[in-house]
Amino acid sequence: MDLTKSNALHIGTLVVLFALFFILPAYHVGAFSRIMVLAIYAIGFNLLFGYTGLLSLGHAMFFAAGMYGFGLSMNLGGLSVLPAFVIGVGAAGLLALGAGYLALRTIGVAFMIVTLMFAQTFYLVILYYGEYTRGDEGFIIQQAQRQIAGIDLTTETARYFTAFILFAVCFLAMARLVQRPFGKRLIAIRENEERARMLGYDVARLKLAALVVSGLFSGVAGAAYALLFGYVGASFASVQYSIFPLLWVLLGGAGTTVGPLIGVIFMFYLIDISSGVTNAYMLVAGLALVLLTLFAPQGLAGTLRKRALPWLP
Repeated sequence: MDLTKSNALHIGTLVVLFALFFILPAYHVGAFSRIMVLAIYAIGFNLLFGYTGLLSLGHAMFFAAGMYGFGLSMNLGGLSVLPAFVIGVGAAGLLALGAGYLALRTIGVAFMIVTLMFAQTFYLVILYYGEYTRGDEGFIIQQAQRQIAGIDLTTETARYFTAFILFAVCFLAMARLVQRPFGKRLIAIRENEERARMLGYDVARLKLAALVVSGLFSGVAGAAYALLFGYVGASFASVQYSIFPLLWVLLGGAGTTVGPLIGVIFMFYLIDISSGVTNAYMLVAGLALVLLTLFAPQGLAGTLRKRALPWLP
């Protein structure tokens, strides 16, 4: 019964997102295109933090690797959308494999610091090779390049449904993944790593696998952002974009499949609304996070699961 309810929730979420295109005004349709792409990023981060218990402060390098892998493949390599997208996602996965192999030799706070150092190094590399990356200025992917089979992905409809398809695939894949033995083993590591090791699980390999999968999801988000919004810039590799997914997951509910989407929607509109009132909009976001930490420490979806819907995935 719980599995049936869980599946119904995931399908229902996608049905709502599909229907919103026909209901919302143009501004909010554009906003939800961006939200769905960023939610893919949050989903990837949630696998590592919410399900495995590893706090990375360097996830922006995976997002940016997907973005730059895609953008540079198109602008410098002359590739079309699909091969460039594969290269972007592959670059993020390879970077996650290499960074994970080194960073996972540490634990706790040391892991956080090492991932942050890797991310800052990647950010500086982007700036150093400004001849190709255009540094802080970034570069544009032209509208004529952003087409698949003659479909112009820069139109409002194509952008929304491309973001929707990518989100749906990642959302359902993650929902399935955490229900499989692999996901259960990650939860066992999160709850008690030593006990998981005593049960015979290869903890080091599982952690590395979780980091690589998380990096791949982040790479999908980065490549999708460059594809749908046509911009690649160093700001997406900064510390800020390593902190954002943490905030989204904490607000929405770590260790829940719907939490990342809820967190991105909440934070996006909180900043959107508050920025129209004050320049100190990040202060408003910080205050909201403090209040949620005090009164709903498990996030919105996590609190709902604890108090009313124990079957919530």
